[in-house]
Amino acid sequence: MNAPYLPEGLPIPAPEPDRLSAPYWNGLREGVLRVQRCAHCGTWQFGPEWICHGCLRFDPAWVEVEATGRIFSWERVWHPVHPALKERGPYIAVLVELPHAGHVRMVGNLLGDARQDVTIGAAVQGVFEHHPQATPPYSLLQWHLI
Repeated sequence: MNAPYLPEGLPIPAPEPDRLSAPYWNGLREGVLRVQRCAHCGTWQFGPEWICHGCLRFDPAWVEVEATGRIFSWERVWHPVHPALKERGPYIAVLVELPHAGHVRMVGNLLGDARQDVTIGAAVQGVFEHHPQATPPYSLLQWHLI
């Protein structure tokens, strides 16, 4: 991907002060997707938590997973949620389900024509958008149809 999909002026995503989501953000910078999975009971979960949703044990592990999934839900956004997006609409936000990671779901942008047809269940591939020039550097996970 040549030009960044998202414009300048948006807040830079970063881990919380307690660093809970640091393995996720660091993974994106490395070009990999990491999701939590409990080492005790095998429960997958996203977004990050200190405690397992299944067995309530602390410190679920971070596991590298394939950045592929299926569109579970989507919305064509016509009204920007941030001033930096004022000239970038419409855009498509998708809720992607990762079948190979316990069916956890994550929100992202669908790349391509904002007026394209979108189908629930369509296969998508993750695209890592790197911003090494930002302070601090960061990466985002976007999606495209496959």
